[in-house]
Amino acid sequence: METVTEIRVRYSETDAMGIVYNANYLVWFEVARTELFRKLGLPYTRFEAEGLALAVVEANLRYKAAARYDDVVELRAEVGEITPRKVVFDYQIACGEKLLCEGRTVHLFVNSEGRAVSAARYEIWEEVRRIML
Repeated sequence: METVTEIRVRYSETDAMGIVYNANYLVWFEVARTELFRKLGLPYTRFEAEGLALAVVEANLRYKAAARYDDVVELRAEVGEITPRKVVFDYQIACGEKLLCEGRTVHLFVNSEGRAVSAARYEIWEEVRRIML
């Protein structure tokens, strides 16, 4: 379960040195995981319709090389682990053969009030289990 999404670095994503500002990699992680779930037929809107969301509780990044304005970068995301309580995503961002950044985010399933819950109590979990486990 992996997806690859290509984007072109926009000028607004760079800093005064012409290098992609570090926080944008977290935004790109979000793009990659959203596209992964969409590709699996499980867009976030389906979770939200049931009152379920994924809250980021941990993010780790390791920067390897710089991306610059107008570079075409590949955002790779895969599910590293999934349980009824959490999902772990692993990422790689590359420009051609050059690895720019790798990382991981940990997400908890939360209800509409922001409380941690077991997704197994929600209808969508059966489909998640069928597709991802």
